[in-house]
Amino acid sequence: MGHSHAVSGALLFAATAPFVPPLMGMHLQPADVLMGTVLCAGAALLPDLDHHDGTIANFLGPVSKLLCRFVSWASGGHRHATHSLLFVALMGFGSWAGITFVGRWFTIGLTFFLLAMAIKALRLHPPGHGASAWATVVGLAALGTFGMLTWLPNAPGWLPYAVALGTLAHLLGDCLTKQGSPLLWPHKERYEIVLIKRTGNDVETKILVPVMTVATFGLLVWSTAISPSVLG
Repeated sequence: MGHSHAVSGALLFAATAPFVPPLMGMHLQPADVLMGTVLCAGAALLPDLDHHDGTIANFLGPVSKLLCRFVSWASGGHRHATHSLLFVALMGFGSWAGITFVGRWFTIGLTFFLLAMAIKALRLHPPGHGASAWATVVGLAALGTFGMLTWLPNAPGWLPYAVALGTLAHLLGDCLTKQGSPLLWPHKERYEIVLIKRTGNDVETKILVPVMTVATFGLLVWSTAISPSVLG
């Protein structure tokens, strides 16, 4: 489910922020970790660009549905090309290229899009897919993006990392369900360790999501408030 994917993306960024970025020459500040966690949650929805009725498809009504149907057709259907490590690499590289060569406006647009996806997936809006839900998502994403501009660098080196990590979190999550993910696409073999027999079941919604949510908040408090020195 989109909510589960978003929470898993947030958890993965919060868990790795003190350790992996420094190995890549990036030293994150507490504000970077908080922003990266939210944007990584949004990026965890990206592989479902191939889903005609997923969170992204319902983001902008007919426009987003048409986009997702096109991506589904171009990628071979749901859980094909966009659920591969190649797609993870393309998302990370594409984000880096946009930030590097297009600049500030790309960063703003990407931030807005990922923030909107996070708000939608985490259900921080009125229920349903109507005008009030859409307006709330867009409004909150716009306010959040405007607020982030105060702290967000012109070319945040951690943003492509957050995009790639969120995309990877989605794939790992799908590997826990039936049908798995074709990680090595175009090789068609699917990789799975079935812990969730049906998406949206009690194991996912009542155990995994609450545990991941608590762990994410705990890691954020630890790395940004209790022991910020771990960020390097």
